[in-house]
Amino acid sequence: MTNPKAPSPLQLVAAFLLFLLAIFPQPILSQKGHQQPFEFLQHLEGCHKGQTVKGLHEVKQYLKKFGYVNVNNNHTEHANDDEFDDLLESEIKTYQLNYHLKVTGNLDAQTVKQMMMPRCGVPDIVNGTTSMRSGKKKHHGQSSSLHTVSHYSFFPGSPKWPSSKTQLTYGFSSSVPVTDIPTLRAICSQAFARWADVSHFTFVEGAAGDQTDIVIGFHRGDHGDGSSFDGPGGTLAHAFSPTIGMFHYDAEETWSTNPGPGMMDLESVAVHEIGHLLGLGHSSEPNSIMFPSISSGVKKRELHGDDVQGIRHLYGLSK
Repeated sequence: MTNPKAPSPLQLVAAFLLFLLAIFPQPILSQKGHQQPFEFLQHLEGCHKGQTVKGLHEVKQYLKKFGYVNVNNNHTEHANDDEFDDLLESEIKTYQLNYHLKVTGNLDAQTVKQMMMPRCGVPDIVNGTTSMRSGKKKHHGQSSSLHTVSHYSFFPGSPKWPSSKTQLTYGFSSSVPVTDIPTLRAICSQAFARWADVSHFTFVEGAAGDQTDIVIGFHRGDHGDGSSFDGPGGTLAHAFSPTIGMFHYDAEETWSTNPGPGMMDLESVAVHEIGHLLGLGHSSEPNSIMFPSISSGVKKRELHGDDVQGIRHLYGLSK
């Protein structure tokens, strides 16, 4: 195990700013009065195979967005209808497996509750492959009875930053006004520091105007990257696998450094999306940073053992 890195002066300044922000929290961007994108699911609770119910086509679109369409099946015939068919049941079962829900194939109460939670826009299944629920066993020593189960995943092909690239630079560029850039800078510095502590990476903010490895910004709706945002309470943010380096927040969420009800925690989402920037996919471990969803008003900033195992495995780092 490597020794923890001493905090840099920039990280100490960022920590002090975060202390002040915790005492006097202010939303970075505030948008209110919109219907939540996933509310359509409420009236579909209890639906099951064999039914035709208005609105089921939206469930199919939801599952397609997050990667649950079976690429080996032809979905064009029933993709936009309201029939609860065999394919929809199969996709819901896969979703339930990934989220450790009872596998019924129905839109039961717990499944609908999970599907309605705000979440990351990165699909759970990319190009038909997923290991969210793989439960990979890690054996210790020569005993096969002692193991931990890991739930982390990687993007298809396990893309990662080159071994020669251990210092990553980051900068900011948004297509909408951001009212408090100093807060955003402090939050992101703290989020990057969490990953630096458990990996071989260092992260440095670039000077204004510099070309950087990672670009962070606020955007709304269709913002040109092929992954449109959907408004408050839906997809919160997304980031791309190495070495693309794009990390986007949905500007229509209500973001805060100390969130109350209806507000999303800026740093919690940053720590999650940085995991994607480094090459981690979603995890089925609910306590991990890389779990896809998070409730409003919740702070979830500390890396879980599953996150640490994942980044170390991807880059071949010592345990």
